[in-house]
Amino acid sequence: MDQPPIGGETTTVIILGAGISGIAAAACLSHHSIPCLVLEREDCSASLWRKMTYDRLHLHVPKHLCHLPYMPFPATYPRYTSKDDFLSYIDDYVSYFEIRPLYERDVVGAEYNEEKKGWSVKAVIKKDGVSKEERYWSRFLVVATGENTDPFVPEVQGLSTFSGKVVHSTEYRSGKEYENKKVLVVGCGNSGMEIGLDLANHGANTSIVIRSPVHVQSREMLRLSLALMKYIPIQVLDSFMTILGRITYGDLTRYGICMPKEGAIAMRLKYGKYPIIDVGSIDKIKKQEIQVLPGITSIRGNDILFENGRSYAFDAIVFATGFRRSTMKWIQGGDYLFNDEGLPKPSYPNHWKGKNGLYCVGLSRSGIYGATSDAEKIANDIKNLLDDLDTA
Repeated sequence: MDQPPIGGETTTVIILGAGISGIAAAACLSHHSIPCLVLEREDCSASLWRKMTYDRLHLHVPKHLCHLPYMPFPATYPRYTSKDDFLSYIDDYVSYFEIRPLYERDVVGAEYNEEKKGWSVKAVIKKDGVSKEERYWSRFLVVATGENTDPFVPEVQGLSTFSGKVVHSTEYRSGKEYENKKVLVVGCGNSGMEIGLDLANHGANTSIVIRSPVHVQSREMLRLSLALMKYIPIQVLDSFMTILGRITYGDLTRYGICMPKEGAIAMRLKYGKYPIIDVGSIDKIKKQEIQVLPGITSIRGNDILFENGRSYAFDAIVFATGFRRSTMKWIQGGDYLFNDEGLPKPSYPNHWKGKNGLYCVGLSRSGIYGATSDAEKIANDIKNLLDDLDTA
């Protein structure tokens, strides 16, 4: 059952999303005493971390480089923060800055009104089987729906015939339930590699599909790269880190892992492809405790055929195949800022600002550090625009 639109609340800034990026933007606006409203489709803040991450997750970046604006991590936290500690920090952050998102608001439309010089946002809230439409108005709109929005599973011939367990990485929690089972991880991003490690540590017979060339870095290499970025051109730094990677890990092609021609930083900025931050997976691969396989050709029952012509039987498949963004389905007037995939058209570092008061936060492909930088820039820009209006 649907009901007529309700609401009509007006504010200075509307933030779409109460994930890490959204609450960072809200805190920065609060710091400048700029009113804002946060709309979130889930029933909690940081829902990706709370509902869609595996138990062993830790931040790969040292805590002093990835805290949110105006609040460092507690001194008692370890260098690489755990999932539970991070969520405790987020709860304290939301409480300290008095961020009160409106939860369970699924945004279905956002449009700029040239006459009123502002944004109209339409959201749907569902309770007790009843859908209600709400409308909101603001001078500025900040899209904080993130890089990881809608879990994606690719079409694979014969997948429907697979009789074992099939999950997306957002549904995976621990390898405990997979002990002594043959498990295939599809996707070799950081989630896929860590899930593979977790499975192997829990006694699963683990294989992982690696189709594309990837960079591999240790946490120490990543920390060094972040420190040197301030002083060394990206092209030079990429060359240096590539050499360091070869020294650290040796020739990985013998294990089915190829290195890209472009550098790690260049690939992250151009394509949003992050290097693998190794926390033990490569050692498992070298010891043949994790088997590397090429792309899947087809599936028939429990047998999976691969591009090298070989076939293996599995009990479970974990798709660590990333996400898709639906931004362009509901926003009108965002063509200047967003491409068809919902990522910024303008190149870094000018990716965060569009036209007519439209901004995006957390889409710089630079993790929490990038979201923090975006949030600060957006809040400062809005403050300057409001100051100019006051003095006009």
